Amino acid sequence: MSLDLLPHCIAALDIGGTKIAASIADASGPLIRLVEPTRTSGTPETVARQGLALVDACCARLGRDPATVGALGVSSCGPFELRDGAAGIVPPNLCGGLPNGDDLPNDWTFLPLESVLRERFATVKIANDCVAALHGERAFGSAPPNSLYVTWSTGIGFGLCVDGRILHGKAGNAGHAGHMLMTESTDALCGCGNRGDLEAMIGGRNFGKHLGKPLPDIFGDARRGDPAALEVVQQAARWFGRGLYNLVAILDTEAIFIGGSVWQHNQDLLAPIVRHEIDSRFPALTRGVSVQGTTLGELVTDIGAFALVMPAGWMADWQVRRPWESTRSATAPNAEPSAS
Repeated sequence: MSLDLLPHCIAALDIGGTKIAASIADASGPLIRLVEPTRTSGTPETVARQGLALVDACCARLGRDPATVGALGVSSCGPFELRDGAAGIVPPNLCGGLPNGDDLPNDWTFLPLESVLRERFATVKIANDCVAALHGERAFGSAPPNSLYVTWSTGIGFGLCVDGRILHGKAGNAGHAGHMLMTESTDALCGCGNRGDLEAMIGGRNFGKHLGKPLPDIFGDARRGDPAALEVVQQAARWFGRGLYNLVAILDTEAIFIGGSVWQHNQDLLAPIVRHEIDSRFPALTRGVSVQGTTLGELVTDIGAFALVMPAGWMADWQVRRPWESTRSATAPNAEPSAS
């Protein structure tokens, strides 16, 4: 089905290691957004079916027939794996059957996604959450042709744009630089099985787990001047900054957009150190690189998911009116409002 011939509503899912959000939009803009914690028990189809149920809940709240929703864009944590021609996900922060999964109440090693969603939608477009966010920033934000989108949240992921082309890779996994190996002198274990990759050391789930303390407590202690906590936070910022430098050096990047809960809640502590890690390196590669928060705010991955399936006729109007800026999340059973 041509995207320009779609019915008058489209849906977006944003699937993360901590939360899952569903949104419905028409030509006027996003109409509703519901958020729930991502479920981590049941069958491997649980997460995909939770997403479908949230889309139905959005339709019910709007009083609209789900049949009027003609396409689904999906922003999802990864990595992706193709089975029988359909994309599924192998997310270390959701699959208890992978290494370091002892805090998860399941034995999952693969979550079917596309095959379940296509039971309902003929048009489904799926992208890594950071890739989707970069689509959003390119369509509606200020991301230049050579840019990165980075999330520092439950995990760490990247979207990569070079010469105006967003990179996807052979299986849609371009941008999984959170699994780049940084050091051998650590016991920090990632859910993927790596020791010493960036996500193992500073990803939201692994960081707190490795230190045996909730992440908000670590940052809270650092703000109160606790020397040990402050050193841990500063070292995390240094590792993050070095990871960004590596990608700047490889891709000749001009702008970096950062989102995710760890960054958004703590950038006052993190940003100066991250900036120094980039600026103190080879000036021929790093001069003029901007580092900033996402232009689209907390809805960047949702807007990116919409951009994957949006009829061409809607895009110019959304670019002018920026209708997502007035989006408010509704409350539904088991759903929690999100900030807009």
